[in-house]
Amino acid sequence: MVGRESEQEGLSAFVAAPGGRALVLRGDAGVGKSALLDHVAELATAQQHRVIRAAGVEAESELPFAGLHQFLYPLLTYIDRLDDAHRGVFDVVFGRGGGTPPSVMTLGIAVLDLLSLAASQKPLLLVLDDGQWLDTSSTQVCGFVGRRLTGSSVRLVVGLRSEVPSGFDTAALPELPVTTLSEKASEQLLDRRHPGLDPRIRRLVLDEAQGNPLALLELPPYVRGNRTGRTPEELFGYTGIPLPLRLQHVYGARIAALGDAVRAELLRGALDGVGAGTATVLAGGTRYRMVEADEAAACGLLDIDPLSGDFVFRHPLVRSAVVQKATPNERRAAHAVLAQVHRDDLERRATHLAASTVDPDEEAAATLEAAADSAILRGGALAAVAWLTRAAELSESPEERSRRLGSAAYIAGHSGRLDQARRLVRSGTGSGITDSPASAVTSGYVALFENGDVRSSQRQVFAAIESMRDSGVREPDEVLTRLVDLLLAINQYASDEAAWERTHELPGPLGDLVPSHSRIYQDAWGDVVRRGAGVRERVERAFADLRDLEPWDITRLGVAAYHVDTLSHYRPHLQRTVDREVETGAVADAMTMLHLIMLYQIGVGEWAEAEHTGQRCLELTTAHGHALFVLHTQAYLGLLAALRGEVEPARELQATVEAWGRPRGVGFLTQITDAIGTTTAALAEGDYEAAYLHAIGITPPGTFQPYAHQAPRTLLDLVEAALHTGRTQQARTHALAAQNAGLPDISPRLALTTYGALAITTTDPTEADHMYHRAEFHPAAPHFPYELARIRLAHGIRQRHTQGPKAARRFLIQAMESFERLGAPTWTERARAELKASGLTTHTTSAQLAELTWQERRIADLAASGLTNKEIGERMHLSPRTVSSHLYRVFPKLGITSRAALRDALGKIPGDQNV
Repeated sequence: MVGRESEQEGLSAFVAAPGGRALVLRGDAGVGKSALLDHVAELATAQQHRVIRAAGVEAESELPFAGLHQFLYPLLTYIDRLDDAHRGVFDVVFGRGGGTPPSVMTLGIAVLDLLSLAASQKPLLLVLDDGQWLDTSSTQVCGFVGRRLTGSSVRLVVGLRSEVPSGFDTAALPELPVTTLSEKASEQLLDRRHPGLDPRIRRLVLDEAQGNPLALLELPPYVRGNRTGRTPEELFGYTGIPLPLRLQHVYGARIAALGDAVRAELLRGALDGVGAGTATVLAGGTRYRMVEADEAAACGLLDIDPLSGDFVFRHPLVRSAVVQKATPNERRAAHAVLAQVHRDDLERRATHLAASTVDPDEEAAATLEAAADSAILRGGALAAVAWLTRAAELSESPEERSRRLGSAAYIAGHSGRLDQARRLVRSGTGSGITDSPASAVTSGYVALFENGDVRSSQRQVFAAIESMRDSGVREPDEVLTRLVDLLLAINQYASDEAAWERTHELPGPLGDLVPSHSRIYQDAWGDVVRRGAGVRERVERAFADLRDLEPWDITRLGVAAYHVDTLSHYRPHLQRTVDREVETGAVADAMTMLHLIMLYQIGVGEWAEAEHTGQRCLELTTAHGHALFVLHTQAYLGLLAALRGEVEPARELQATVEAWGRPRGVGFLTQITDAIGTTTAALAEGDYEAAYLHAIGITPPGTFQPYAHQAPRTLLDLVEAALHTGRTQQARTHALAAQNAGLPDISPRLALTTYGALAITTTDPTEADHMYHRAEFHPAAPHFPYELARIRLAHGIRQRHTQGPKAARRFLIQAMESFERLGAPTWTERARAELKASGLTTHTTSAQLAELTWQERRIADLAASGLTNKEIGERMHLSPRTVSSHLYRVFPKLGITSRAALRDALGKIPGDQNV
């Protein structure tokens, strides 16, 4: 190499440095990145590294994990030595088993473990050329892995074209710029490789190459052979053309000189993504294999892969030039051959069929539709839109064309491409889609999420459903299901009782045409108080087979889980799905999943994380122009701010959402603004009268307003505001209404708050003790720390007034500590004031109150060590029932609710209490 002394020095240091690391070589096409990658591979080989090479291929840039396969395929023998969980991840990626596609983090961790295992015997160097063409999924995993190689024996080096955007641009990996050669180095390289050039030609080459090594090597024969005497404009076209395109022109002359059969062979290889240089081995050997192409190798277009012996392109620009020089008919013929080659690979076959078929062909259209279905489950909704659009073009009947265009528009909407969804509907003019039920799905979806227009979208979708019902539809219909699900979503946002009641009348005549999932949404999204019984179990059954669930199904079931407070069961899967969908998948569904993750984080007390999730969602919704989701996100951020005592931000967000949502009739959002008002007024400002007015704006005391999703969620707010304003009867009536409505049977959170409300409002000491105990020792209570802390604070206040200060302290300290952990300063100050009134300093902790007897401490220690009650009884000569009674007294002293928390709680007891 000439003129690359500094780059060679940097690469030598990269290989020789201790520990793992990553490096990106970034430069223009032809600047010499591939030569530097060859150099670093030679250095690593000399230092006893195992080298694995891969290359990004433009033809596979939309196939999930296609690039990652190249790195992992040589390491397949190590996969069987991993644990079951990581083997399962790779089974999904390699298509060897079913299961949910893994998230970037899950797959990245599995890849790190695999690489560490492979490098335990010999250091490993991973070399990736043309990283800009790597598929999105592989890029994300490579970036994840590259940032975490410190301390390992694995190195990763990536070559990128600077003029092509890629996912590595934001991967935060160290970079080594590969610039063009200096004038002096360019002259040295040219004179060494092409001595004796005519001075005029030499100057022309230097001027046109502009320091690009590939151009310096390739241009002289081209200029000297046929084109001497011409101006630069005549040689290379207009002067503004980028250098890589000029080189494609150079290669094009050689390609044109080849025989027809050889050019066809090169075209098939290029369209199937055969790589350049040595990094060309594809996992499973499914790449097209070029044969009888010696003529192309002889003229410098192809090389021989030293490992496989197959023909490979000398440079990616050769591959581009081959495609550019081919006629449309030649490209279609090549794609047709490749469709047959990949007849067992659904998505790859679909790619080539889409490019090879001209006239309507139902078989090709059906294959493309099947590929779209496959892509959706793998996080490739954008690819699915393209395939469905092409399938519509190839459909033989107007009905099938209309249906497929409708599906493409539907998925485009869920992918956050509302403009594209509209264009697809408009493109159906003449096929019946513009006035069909399928068009109502898209136009209703766009009207709802782009403008929050619940009224007109509701009318339009109602009319479309009734039209299908009246037309005598007899079989389950995809469009009907989409209309029903959209209507349920519109109704949820509208929160209008009349519309919901009208909706409930529809499924009767439709019977089994409404799928079971839609009936879950119907019962959970509308009025969970009256229709929520059994929803938890139905959601659990629906989530049982995740492999068959499309992203919008996962989203809707997640919303149902939120309404019955079981998001904790599905949160990991929601996070994996978000990671998968947010780039090339169902982005709009990822927005709702981020809402759900934020609500989960608020519920379990991860308020800082909830703020981060909310801001991420706000950026995503704003970027895609989903006005409804923007305001929805702001509503949740306002509620979170209110909980944290951040009055001004909460008020600003409340006003913004209120001003947008109330004129449009978006009751779902205006109920949240009332909840913000209740929380802010009561907690931050002590204005319980205002809090009460906000609370009854959601639902009157003594009842739960039908189809008001915040009504059961603000149970404690209304009860406490009523008590603080002297409305004890209204408070008690509301608590009893919650019990009579069966709220404890609907969700664990509602059970906790119902028992708390009953305890707070009763005048019977026995009932109060019983209900406080049921609330504080409910199995799900630790999952809702904010509500639990509020109930403990109320319990402590009651104990101070009825049993004296000492009896109150334990509850008050537990409440204060919980509020401090949550980051709720106003609530913390209230608990601190009550604690001070009980005679304790606010520095007292719950562990310091855990005054255990010798026997209680001994039993607690044995239980913490894992012994059962029976085993403890045998050691201490007690009955298991006596042991249980002791533990029953120990748990509240330590402020815990389960044996699993014993060890940590015992560790907090001061030294003078240790036995």
